[in-house]
Amino acid sequence: MFRTPIMEKTIEDPPTSAVLLDRCHFSQVIFNSVEKFYVPGGDITCYYTFAEHFIPRRKDWIGIFRVGWKTTREYYTFMWVALPSDINNKSAKQQEVQFKAYYLPKDDEYYQFCYVDQDGVVRGASIPFQFRPESEEDILVVTTKGKVEEIEQHNEELCKENQELKDSCASLQKQNSSMQAELQRKQEELETLQSINKKLEQKVKEQKTCWETELLQLKEHNLKVSSENEKMGIRVDQLQAQLSTQEKEMEKLVQGDQDKAEQLEHLKNENDQLFLSLTEQREQQKKLQQIVEDMKQKETTAAKKQQELMDENFDLSRRLSENKIICDVLQRERERMERENDLLKKENSRLLSYMGLDFDSLPCQVPTSDQGGAGQNPGLVYGNPYSGIQESSAPSLLSIKKCFTCKSDFADEICDHTLEQQQMQTPCLNCPICDKTFPAREKQIFEDHVFCHSL
Repeated sequence: MFRTPIMEKTIEDPPTSAVLLDRCHFSQVIFNSVEKFYVPGGDITCYYTFAEHFIPRRKDWIGIFRVGWKTTREYYTFMWVALPSDINNKSAKQQEVQFKAYYLPKDDEYYQFCYVDQDGVVRGASIPFQFRPESEEDILVVTTKGKVEEIEQHNEELCKENQELKDSCASLQKQNSSMQAELQRKQEELETLQSINKKLEQKVKEQKTCWETELLQLKEHNLKVSSENEKMGIRVDQLQAQLSTQEKEMEKLVQGDQDKAEQLEHLKNENDQLFLSLTEQREQQKKLQQIVEDMKQKETTAAKKQQELMDENFDLSRRLSENKIICDVLQRERERMERENDLLKKENSRLLSYMGLDFDSLPCQVPTSDQGGAGQNPGLVYGNPYSGIQESSAPSLLSIKKCFTCKSDFADEICDHTLEQQQMQTPCLNCPICDKTFPAREKQIFEDHVFCHSL
């Protein structure tokens, strides 16, 4: 390899591959204005053009290779490719890259430019060139006039032939472009198929791995089944032993069953006898049920009579309560009248003492004025000056009374104040049980209240 130290702009080695020359695509990048030789010690500029369907990528690079290279790893030096600002613009596909003189070869071997993409595949190559100085020798050619005319005619023929070749070359370039497009499409299809193939290979590997896993699981399951079969064989032997034991027990059970059959026959006979006894008891039960129904009817009649007696008793109790209430009211009224009578007697005694009469010496009727005057004031020398007044007014004086409560005089049987108290006291009804008072106009409410205490 003829690799020089990495250039200043180079940070990492370019992507290369071991792809052979017969798999490279040299027609997708075309190098223009390539000289036959370059003067050593100076920078050189490489001009190139992208084909119509070619799309450059970020890791593409252009390298200088010695003629006769086999793989892209044999580059002498390289430069990264600058991506166009507008890839879709055809005018932007004319690109250039400059190589510094320091990194160029120093020998006079033949070299060429090669465009390598980021996959390490060559997409274009230039014509060979050399690095050598220009020749300063002048060449002098001496010839005759006829020879010159012959040369000029030959040049005209060569020009015509050159024009035809240019036309043919243009046609071939068009065909080459279309073929390059077709080749690019086929290449893309190939890449797609390769990616699909890789995915299928990956799936096959995964499926194979899955199958291997399942095979291992089946083997493990088979081992488990074999172990379980051995266990089941042992279990079968144990079950057979148990079966023999159970057969012996079954024979004992059959013998016991026969004994129980005899006992069952005996029990059936006893059951028949019990059935006959049960039939007789059912007949007796029917008779008892008839008797019970008659007693229930009598009980119902007695319950009705008892309810009537209870209603009558409740009515009598209510009447007794009412009579008791009335009796209590009359008793309180009698006591009130006695208290009033005592008050009236006291008032009469006071009035008689005020008039100078003795209540015990008075007859049942009111005394005359003479008797009253003589008996009242026997020690007066000239007699009672108010005797005439007493005679005329004795009945009125006896009828005048004084109320102990309001200290007012009244000539009737009862004071207005006492009359108001009687009007307030007389129409009230008091409950004999809880001493609750009801107005006389609420007699029905009072009776219901007293009745509630009896419930």
